[in-house]
Amino acid sequence: MTLIFTRLSCVVLTALGAVFANANEIAELAKGAPPIPAGFTDMKEVEKALFSGKVKLIKPPAEPPNTITVTKDIEYGKGGDTPLLLDLYAPKEIAKPVPALVFIHGGGWEGGDKKDYVVYNIDYAVKGYVTVSINYRLSKEAKFPAAVEDCKCAIRWVRANAAKYGIDPEKIGVIGGSAGGHLSLMGGFSDHPSLEGTGGNNDQSSRVQAVVNFYGVPDLTGDLARDARETNNFIGKKQDEDFAAYAKASPVVHLDKSDPPTLSFHGTIDNLIPYRETERLHANLDALGVPNAYEIIEGWPHTMDAAAEINAHCQYVIDRFLEKYLALPK
Repeated sequence: MTLIFTRLSCVVLTALGAVFANANEIAELAKGAPPIPAGFTDMKEVEKALFSGKVKLIKPPAEPPNTITVTKDIEYGKGGDTPLLLDLYAPKEIAKPVPALVFIHGGGWEGGDKKDYVVYNIDYAVKGYVTVSINYRLSKEAKFPAAVEDCKCAIRWVRANAAKYGIDPEKIGVIGGSAGGHLSLMGGFSDHPSLEGTGGNNDQSSRVQAVVNFYGVPDLTGDLARDARETNNFIGKKQDEDFAAYAKASPVVHLDKSDPPTLSFHGTIDNLIPYRETERLHANLDALGVPNAYEIIEGWPHTMDAAAEINAHCQYVIDRFLEKYLALPK
């Protein structure tokens, strides 16, 4: 979310196949939500609205609220010889173990930083969750499955340290946007042992109980992803050189009935990943009977949740989704 409405490196995908009837829960979750402002016809209109101040961007407070503690640069594991770091935000008063939320930044697998999600981390710590924002190895440092391994390592670290930080180890969610959305989906859906890595706490499970995906890429096997520079760099080869790796890196390939409840958001003028891909992902979740909901937001682009009004709407929906599947203790 570092470069609002600019080209965050991702790929455009082709269809997953047959589209099933989708009976998602979004109408229930969004009932009473802050309204979505009128959207735009194209990116030129978006940029004009940004420069004129019509669209206000989210920004963190100058100082975190005094009701939470912030601990930065905790080492959660190692990626090869690279220390893997996270920032942790927690309510100062935790009477009973609370759910944890792992935030995964975007940037086309080649950029971005854990600080990109500081607004979400603070907001959800204030709401009562323990939140962590992670760095992971970028594609210039290590190729797939390095980033997936690191995200799973972070989840295992959270579970291993649950008692220390007042976390319920059976209530862990992952949230990310763009490349971070892809990695969140991989964290939620993929169980293959070869994707766990050896970064640390391998006696712990990397399973999560909820996934929130902002405009993440669900499938890397389509024609339009084939020659994308970012995807080639992420995998380390072109698609026709190692199709199996592209399939293994595709969240949809890992879907099964045991997958966690999943919520997605996508804008209709996203010029990086067509919103139809999110619709198809959720049609497949429907077909498997996995609890899910998605919201297609008319006239808004990639990284739309950096706009304050869209963020307020999405957080309201996320709150209700988490209340249903990762409820805070009473």
